[in-house]
Amino acid sequence: MIVTRTVTQSDGAVAGARLAGERGPALIFVHGVGSTGAIWDYQLDAFGGDYRCASMELRGNGALENPPPELITREGFASDVLAVADANGFETFHLIGCSLGGVVAFELWQRAPQRFRSMVIVGSFAKYPDGQTYADNIKAAVRAAGDMRTFAEARAAQLGLPPQRLRETIDQMGSKSVPSYLASTQATWTGDYRSMLGSIEVPVLVTRGERDGIAPQPLSDEIADGIPGSRRDVVSDAGHVANADNPERFNAMLGEFMSATA
Repeated sequence: MIVTRTVTQSDGAVAGARLAGERGPALIFVHGVGSTGAIWDYQLDAFGGDYRCASMELRGNGALENPPPELITREGFASDVLAVADANGFETFHLIGCSLGGVVAFELWQRAPQRFRSMVIVGSFAKYPDGQTYADNIKAAVRAAGDMRTFAEARAAQLGLPPQRLRETIDQMGSKSVPSYLASTQATWTGDYRSMLGSIEVPVLVTRGERDGIAPQPLSDEIADGIPGSRRDVVSDAGHVANADNPERFNAMLGEFMSATA
């Protein structure tokens, strides 16, 4: 059974999580800029029996009330994860992040490395090539579309999705407000964490969907090359959101990694 809880932070922003499981180590799943916490429901169902699972609802993501856009930052997203972890008694946790979720993992490592037990980085990047221009182009496309659902219908076609995932993707992306999505876009694509990769000392798995055109293989390789001892994998028959595109393959891979880090 999945339940949703929220927490209001000192800056007034509301974060939350979809929760499953009452025993075992803690797993925190962090969604991408175009998704909500529901994108990890396949994983909550699969791992909730053996782990305490929390799928983040980051500030401004469409599932919760929207804070002022100036509060939607990478630092704010990291605060969201810590607030949810603290509210649910997760002293330490394994963090699994897709796209923006990987960026949040890097931001959080700089702030609270002692909280991590491991990381799984999915379809993400330490620095996106020409990230500011990429973010500016996305923001221009949102403004040209005029509303999030129209933009979502065009953006979903770029993600390498299996056909059955199209409607879910459009619904989640379309649930966001334009100001929140613009701020989240700026936060997602403009960080640079390359210099801190070598400081990561917990087990790390770096993976991506084989059809991911948003975060191609060289970006995963850059992360894996920078983190000593990290593991690499590729999720077959999957695009940018590999955990939802091919959950059976992703869950098998994640389960094997979790067993190896126990």
